[in-house]
Amino acid sequence: MRIKICGITRPEDAEQALSLGADTVGCVFHAASARHVTEEIAREIHAAVGGLGTLVGLFVDPTVELVRTVLDRVELDVLQFHGQESPAFCEQFERPYLKAVAMSADVDLSAVDSAYCSARGLLLDSAHAGQFGGTGQRFDWAWIHEGLERRLMLAGGLNAENVAEAICQVRPAAVDVSSGVEREKGVKDSDRMRAFIEAALSEMSEGGL
Repeated sequence: MRIKICGITRPEDAEQALSLGADTVGCVFHAASARHVTEEIAREIHAAVGGLGTLVGLFVDPTVELVRTVLDRVELDVLQFHGQESPAFCEQFERPYLKAVAMSADVDLSAVDSAYCSARGLLLDSAHAGQFGGTGQRFDWAWIHEGLERRLMLAGGLNAENVAEAICQVRPAAVDVSSGVEREKGVKDSDRMRAFIEAALSEMSEGGL
């Protein structure tokens, strides 16, 4: 199981997250987000990541031009789409991608999984009008269909206090946290990152993941 720290806005936070045991860090390329980064900052974050882990770029209903411009300037390992992007849109960049799913009781995850079979995985997040991740709110994990666990990245309101419970109940392929390890929006807290990662790794070890 992998651990992702998203909403990184500073190179030092990326480097510290990976040194503490995270596998992946994410940058947001959505101008409306408080955690939005420029391509110049993202390049600095990429340099800090080095070979320690992977760098994900998060987009929300972007234009093709925006994604290609970012890819021309920043070496992203994986793309993450949080809007209404179609499978064909996500696939055209010939880069591994994650498709975010705004969770509610009536979401048919099996249908979404079938539609986005080309995705590396589905990122399940809380649904809030006008917001795309980083809300600090969790959804009801009982909405998650059994049998898809190894395709799922769990997000939405995770923190050091509940990540072990989340892993135990859902058994996802990865967990993703942003606001749960921050001292303010876009600024990660080293102690909170450490506590989150240690709690996740502890449950992985005890659960045999």
